[in-house]
Amino acid sequence: MAQTDYKVEGRHFRTKSDYARALHDKQIMDRLRKETDLTDRKQLEKLKGDLRSGKYKFFTPLGQDFAEEVDSYIRELSGRSSRKLDSYAREELKRQEKRRKIIILVCSLVALVCLGYVGVYSYFNKRTADTYEALGNMRDDPQAYAGAAPAPTAQYTLDEEQAPREILDKYKNLVNVNKKLIGWLSIDDTNIDYPVMQTDDNEYYLNHNMNQEYDKNGSIFMDKDCDIAKPSMNFILYGHHMRSGMMFGDLDDYEKKSFWEEHPYIEFDTIYEEGTWQVMYVFRSKVYSQEEIVFKYYQFIDANSEQEFESNLQEMAAMSLYDTGVTAEYGDQLLTLSTCDYEEANGRFVVVAKKVAKE
Repeated sequence: MAQTDYKVEGRHFRTKSDYARALHDKQIMDRLRKETDLTDRKQLEKLKGDLRSGKYKFFTPLGQDFAEEVDSYIRELSGRSSRKLDSYAREELKRQEKRRKIIILVCSLVALVCLGYVGVYSYFNKRTADTYEALGNMRDDPQAYAGAAPAPTAQYTLDEEQAPREILDKYKNLVNVNKKLIGWLSIDDTNIDYPVMQTDDNEYYLNHNMNQEYDKNGSIFMDKDCDIAKPSMNFILYGHHMRSGMMFGDLDDYEKKSFWEEHPYIEFDTIYEEGTWQVMYVFRSKVYSQEEIVFKYYQFIDANSEQEFESNLQEMAAMSLYDTGVTAEYGDQLLTLSTCDYEEANGRFVVVAKKVAKE
C-alpha cells in the first residue's frame, strides 16, 4: 500500500496529525502575510518581535521557517535602503564638492578684490605720505631748493592798489609747486602736518593732493569764501576723516579733554605769516539743509557786528564737549577745523581756536 505524502510549505510530514498541525501553522502564516506589508520594514520589525515573543503559537518547524522568511525580507529591505543611501550619499558628496568649489572660487575672487583694494589703498597712502614728506622738506629747508624755480608771484592781494604781500621764505618753493597753496597746518602728536590748499570751489581738493594728482585722501583745504589776505575773521579748514589717520583722521583726539589739556595749541601759518592758535571749542554738529533755521558753523566766516560775533561764539560754546575756559573778543581771528563724524548722518567733528601771540 502506497504511503500518503503529507507536504506543506515545502516540508514533508510523516503522520496525519503532524500534517494537521502544519496546516494550522500555515493558516497563521498566510494570515500574517496578508495582514503585513512585506515592503514596510517597520511592520516587518514588529512582526519579527511578535514571533520572538511567542505571540503566535506554532506546532511545527514551519514557524521557524516563517521567522527566517521575515528576517530575509528585512535584510532585503536593508540592502535596498543601503544601496539607496549609498546612491544618495554619492549624489550628496557630488553636490557638496560642487558647493565647495563654488565657495573656493567666490572666496578667491573676494580675496583678490580685497588684496587689490589693500594694494591700491596702500599705494595711495604711501604716495601721500611720501608726497607730504617731500613737501615738508621743502618747507623746512628752503635753501636746499632755492633756485630750482623762479620766485613765486603771490596770488592774493589786499586790493588792486596795494602791492602783493611778501610770501614767507619757507613757503616760496611750495608756492612754485602749486600756487593754490595758502598755508600749512600742524598739530603735535598727530598725523596732522599738511599744506593747506584753496580753490574757487570746495570740491577739487576732496580727492586731489597738492601735486594735483587724484588722491582718495584728498587734501586739507580752506573754504572758498575765506580770504587769507583780507583776512577773514574765521578761517575754516576741511579734511577727510581717514581711518588710516591721514588728513583729519586724528582730529577727534580732541574729543577727550585730556588730549586738549596736553595739546591746547595748533600751528597754522598762512603763506604770509606764521600763526599759533589756542583751542577754544570742541563740538559735534552736522551739515543742515538750507531750510533749517539753526546755527551753521560753516557759514561763520565773518561777523558784521560785535553782537553777531558774540552770538556765534555763544552757539559754539553751548555745543562744546567741555569747557576750556578760553574765550575770544570781537576782532580776534579764529580758526575752525572740520571733518566728518559718523555718529549721525552728515555729522561733523569741529575744533575752533583763536589766534594768540606766539610764545
